Amino acid sequence: MGVLKIILTVLLIIVSIALTVIILMQEGKSAGLGAIAGAAETYWGKNKGRSMEGMLVKLTRVLVIAFIVLACLLNVGSIA
Repeated sequence: MGVLKIILTVLLIIVSIALTVIILMQEGKSAGLGAIAGAAETYWGKNKGRSMEGMLVKLTRVLVIAFIVLACLLNVGSIA
C-alpha cells in the first residue's frame, strides 16, 4: 500500500505542475473584448474549439478532473 501511495502522490504533483502551467498559458478574459468590434466573426472566433486556446481549455478540464480524482484517492487511503 505504501508504494501505491507514493505513486499516486508523484502523479498528483505532476498533474498539479502541469495544471499550473496550462492555466498560466491561457489568455485572460479581457483579451476577448474584441468581440464588441466584431472580431468574433473571424475564423478564430468561429473555430475557437479547434484553436490553441480551445485545446488549452479542454486540457485544463481533463487535468482538473485528474487532480480531483487523485486527491480523493489519496484522501481515502489516509482515512482508513
